[in-house]
Amino acid sequence: MPLLRCRTGLRARLLLADGVGVEGCGFGAETTRVGEVVFTTAMTGYPESLTDPSYRGQILVETHPMMGNYGVPSKSRLFHGILQDYESDRIQVEGFVVAELPRPSHYASSMSLHEWLRSEGVPGIYRVDTRMLVKRIREHGVVMGILSVYGEDEEPPSWDELARKLASSKTYDERVFALEVSPREPITHRPEGRVRARVAILDCGIKYGILRRLLERGVEVTRYPCTTPAWQLLDGYDAVVLSNGPGNPVLLRDQARVAAEVATSGKPVLAICLGMQLLTLGLGARTYKLPYGHRGVNKPVVELGANRCMVTTHNHGYAVDWDSLDGTGLVPWFRQPDDGTLEGVRSRDGLVLATQFHPEAGPGPWDSTWVFDMFLKLIEKTKTR
Repeated sequence: MPLLRCRTGLRARLLLADGVGVEGCGFGAETTRVGEVVFTTAMTGYPESLTDPSYRGQILVETHPMMGNYGVPSKSRLFHGILQDYESDRIQVEGFVVAELPRPSHYASSMSLHEWLRSEGVPGIYRVDTRMLVKRIREHGVVMGILSVYGEDEEPPSWDELARKLASSKTYDERVFALEVSPREPITHRPEGRVRARVAILDCGIKYGILRRLLERGVEVTRYPCTTPAWQLLDGYDAVVLSNGPGNPVLLRDQARVAAEVATSGKPVLAICLGMQLLTLGLGARTYKLPYGHRGVNKPVVELGANRCMVTTHNHGYAVDWDSLDGTGLVPWFRQPDDGTLEGVRSRDGLVLATQFHPEAGPGPWDSTWVFDMFLKLIEKTKTR
């Protein structure tokens, strides 16, 4: 039985590497993209999720049934000169998979989700059973996939053709995505008013939310390419941030060495997500790939020794091995109660803070933004020595 006519005039096919194929309505750009198929449990915040550089190389499936209902915000809204409602300047995902695509209804919407993806060359598929896809990923783990969007009256690409393209593509774990999302030259962002501290960032794909949390606290930040040596990050700066980013951390050996150098420099260091993985790898720990990762804005973490639990934002497919911390000078800080994943570490001297989750909450709850306050107190303490 043929599909109903699609409101967008487009159809789409999604093929997973394990042979599962789904067909539905297309939206966004008429193109074909390959990526690792992952899911998020976030109910809102799709503009932030789609522009998060940590999703580079991935096809994102939404568990919530409706996406696009509040449209796409204008890029005219700025915070200290940085986009307010986005985590980077462009869509980073390879493709977007949703159950339903309602028409937007919001006073601040500047365009529809369909128009936005089309303008940036990103394909999407809707009117598919996302519950089935998510259950399959949870049971069998993340998998590579290929998404193709084409005109409703055109001949669709054959499943065999899609399978050949998918088989000839590199897997997610083989590509160094951080090099694709890192800036080519240093970029400085200055806060309004008095500058309380100057911080260098090893930018492997930083989210703008992290910049916003630092700038609102009076911190001047300079983002450096992820190929920057440690001495340049330390020269003239009060502290260093090791940013989040996409991809397999074990491929970033040079960055892990730099992370270890700054962590033993005597200056405060804040490492977030990929930054925590690079830090621990550089100091001798191990990382491993999670079956289907942690992606959402409703993930609990427990602060060890403090008897408190927070709801936090996550976007990571790799984690640090608890048993490999011996000899690194790091101690566990946070734990994920659902599966026991290590979600944060600190150095024994207290100068290094690292979270696997995202304390900036872009999007998500602000339960853990105090981590930035703690980081700033460390900076002010070391500046007075």
